[in-house]
Formats: sequence, structure tokens, C-alpha cells
Amino acid sequence: MGKTAEIKIDFMKKEDIGQVLDIEQTSFSMPWSGNLFLSEFRSPLVSTLMVSLSCTMPRRVVTGYIVFWLVRDEMHILNLAVAPDSRRHGIARRLVLAGIKHAHAKGARRAFLEVRTSNVAAQKLYSSLGFMGTSLRREYYDSPVEDAVIMTLEQKAFLSVAERTGQS
Repeated sequence: MGKTAEIKIDFMKKEDIGQVLDIEQTSFSMPWSGNLFLSEFRSPLVSTLMVSLSCTMPRRVVTGYIVFWLVRDEMHILNLAVAPDSRRHGIARRLVLAGIKHAHAKGARRAFLEVRTSNVAAQKLYSSLGFMGTSLRREYYDSPVEDAVIMTLEQKAFLSVAERTGQS
């Protein structure tokens, strides 16, 4: 990993969608649409959208984002991406940690996500935070068709990460 980026984490605003879509389209073979991101804003009791913002720019410049749901005591990470020129600077890690901290404050006690089997970098990131590969969803992804690894951060590990994050 390169040097740590100078960023701050904030809640996504609708005005961020254009920059988020640029990152989304360069990051995924089947990117979310603007309408899909906007639909997440309509479910604030379940859906949380956060962004990383560059601290070196005078205006609001999005360098990455995370979208997750909170359902009862579970955090489900739906989408995470970092702008190509901002990768390898710890931004994805900071977004996940900020998401876990927020989810914990709202009552979450565990987290899970799906990740492409070929996305080794993402799997390493999640593993470094305590997530474990728990099962496989066959042909979960399209374009290209690929299996998903379901990764879970169980209660003990989730609470440890949330408490550690709260101290930083």
C-alpha cells in the first residue's frame, strides 16, 4: 500500500452522485445506475451511503464510497469502490472502518458481503479486518459470470473492530 491519503469520511450527498458514478463505471463491469444510488437515499432507515473526500482540494472531491444496509443487527456491505488514481492509499479500509463504526452505533453486531472470487485484493482487505470466507454463491455475478465468496465478520470480531475504530 502507498502512503495514506489525506481524506475525510462524510455521508454521501445527492450532489456527489456524478463523481460516484464516474468511480462506479471505472470500477465494475456491471455498474450501478444513478437511479439505483438515488433509490438508496429513499431508504435512510436501512441504507447508508458514505464517501471519502480529498482534503487537498478546495471543493468537494469524492475519492471513494461505501454503501451498506443495516437490517436488525446486521451490516450488509453492498458496494465499495475507490477512484483508480486514489487506490492503494488505505481509502477502502478507512471507508469500511467508518461504515463498521456507524453500523455499530446503530446496533449492528455483525457484517457480511459478497465479493467476486477473482477479486483477491478486496478479499485481502476484508480478511485483514477479520472477515472470513464462509460460503460460495455460484454464478452470482454477470458480465462475466462468476461465483461470489460470502465473507462474514462475526460478532466478536465485529465488536473488536468497532471498538478499535472508535478509539482512533
